Amino acid sequence: MIGRISVLDRSRTRRGRPAPQALRDTVDLARTVEELGYHRFWVSEHHSVPGVAGSAPTVLAAAVAAATERIRVGTGGVMLPNHQPLVVAEQFGVLESLFPGRIDMGLGRSVGFTGGIRRALGRNTGDADGFEEQLAELLGWMDGTQRAHPEVHARPAEGLRIPAFVLATGEGAGIAARAGLPLVVGDLRSRDRVAAIVEAYRREFRPSAHGTRPYVVVSGTVAVAGTTGQARRILLPEAWAVAYSRTRGSFPPLIPAEEVEALEMSPKERELFEGALAGHIHGTEPQVAAELSRVAELTGADELLVTTSTYDREALLDSHARLARLAGLSGPEATSPETAAAPGTTAARAAG
Repeated sequence: MIGRISVLDRSRTRRGRPAPQALRDTVDLARTVEELGYHRFWVSEHHSVPGVAGSAPTVLAAAVAAATERIRVGTGGVMLPNHQPLVVAEQFGVLESLFPGRIDMGLGRSVGFTGGIRRALGRNTGDADGFEEQLAELLGWMDGTQRAHPEVHARPAEGLRIPAFVLATGEGAGIAARAGLPLVVGDLRSRDRVAAIVEAYRREFRPSAHGTRPYVVVSGTVAVAGTTGQARRILLPEAWAVAYSRTRGSFPPLIPAEEVEALEMSPKERELFEGALAGHIHGTEPQVAAELSRVAELTGADELLVTTSTYDREALLDSHARLARLAGLSGPEATSPETAAAPGTTAARAAG
């Protein structure tokens, strides 16, 4: 098994439940996974997506941190090309000041996924190419080494130790390696590809003030239930949302699994739907434990970041509880300050 297990929640909306409820559900989920002993809880950044309520990750992270006591809280991630690095540093400085020793700074290089969103943000697709420079600037604001803007300081961030992570699908892995930062990579449906990215990251890793060794977080959907069929049903709402978005151009709120099962799909929709289902880790506890052991052997990952979304919240909570049990998580003790690396140490910076 992979040593640490964490959760990323994208604040998916569900039909009949408004976006504000999705955000409250995210906060409630954080409380639950903290009780189950998960290592960290992250939130995401999406703009103008009908099916996702999380558009302001640092704001939502503050709400999550305020509602919990021990679990690490962060972003998966802040899309750095959408923001000025100084402002991002200031936001995380405020978070770390309010919740010392519990904040993670997960950073990605995506921009808005449509032209209209990018124009509204004042960005274009080429802005992603500047991510490495933006990342270096952000880290400079945090440690006080930036020199591009003399007499300007990121307060209260400067001098604080906030673990930074790079979210990557390919090129970003090299950026993480050159910066000496932990890598977050998915998804686990393409395990050979993930393993190749991880291998390249480890090979190119340069020790830095942020970490002396590579640290790998693999992310993906994991669904655990009493039967394989029940676990598969957890996956159906998200798989249909993916198929719907690719045929209609709009990512919809999730609908119940039984309604997905009753749908008459076109051949193209069925192909996309089955493709969206394929490869996810799901099944009974022994089946999932065996799959995760294979992932651990293939990737050598230090941590698993679970990204499961579904309509049925009870089924999702049961899945997280079953995963915690099979992974041997031990509730509050697993994330207590006494058992974690002390904030500010090399181990804490590398592994959070």
